[in-house]
Amino acid sequence: MGCFCLALFLAGALAAQQPSDLGYKAVPDWPQLPAGWNFGEVAGVEADSRGRVLVFHRGPHPIVEFEASGEFARSWGDDMITRAHTVRVDHENNIWIIDVGAHVVLKANLQGRVTMVLGRKGVPGAGPNSFNQPTDIAVAPNGDFYVSDGYGNSRVVKFSREGNFLLEWGKKGSGPGEFDLPHAIVLDARGRVYVADRSNSRIQIFDSNGRFLGEWKNVGSISGLDITPDQRIWAAGGAQVILLNLEGQILGRLAPPGKLPGQVSSAHAIAAGPGGEIYVGELNWRVQKFIKK
Repeated sequence: MGCFCLALFLAGALAAQQPSDLGYKAVPDWPQLPAGWNFGEVAGVEADSRGRVLVFHRGPHPIVEFEASGEFARSWGDDMITRAHTVRVDHENNIWIIDVGAHVVLKANLQGRVTMVLGRKGVPGAGPNSFNQPTDIAVAPNGDFYVSDGYGNSRVVKFSREGNFLLEWGKKGSGPGEFDLPHAIVLDARGRVYVADRSNSRIQIFDSNGRFLGEWKNVGSISGLDITPDQRIWAAGGAQVILLNLEGQILGRLAPPGKLPGQVSSAHAIAAGPGGEIYVGELNWRVQKFIKK
């Protein structure tokens, strides 16, 4: 095969591997920060049931809230956060904060008042009530919740609604039920647990008690997950944001790779809003909102 034909063959093969475009576009100049403010690394993003968007970043004013329009609403969390990682809002509008640098999981109300603390600030551990650089949280309809405990411990820990330890699973490794940086976690409507096993470049699936059900190895290295009401999973990592069904089939991509507006280059977190809009938090100091074209 000549060099030109080989180049065409490789280009065609690469194109065939690329997921198709899902038909989204970025909203220009979203959001509007107060004058003189900038994001640091945007580690987390979440949209609540009202459509308000929480951006969790590594800089001053670590938790910044915006209306869906992009208008600044408020900021909070100063002098409270060591190193931002994940923000989630559950079905009761509780705000959950993962402080990876402090080894703690915080639960707050809509006013930003902390109502529960798990772990001891600044003290890593591997016990039933301690973490070592946790990464994410998923809350079940009954209030039980799962923490991916993440950089240091390579496990998932399940707690009751009251914050009591129930069980844990996982250890460092690449086999079924083992992890090499469990980085994101979501639950489907049947209670199955999906864990982005980032350094193993896969998503693993478990039942609610940690029994291994399967894995998807076609997704690459994933940092952020979110699940939609119609039971599809958004997965974000680096220069890709993809949509999957619950069989692990890739349905398409949100945006092409790149550093320009409307492209993604360092995706770390993803959130699906109540109106079908998609928010992507990136470590290159930005968050983007995408809507259907």
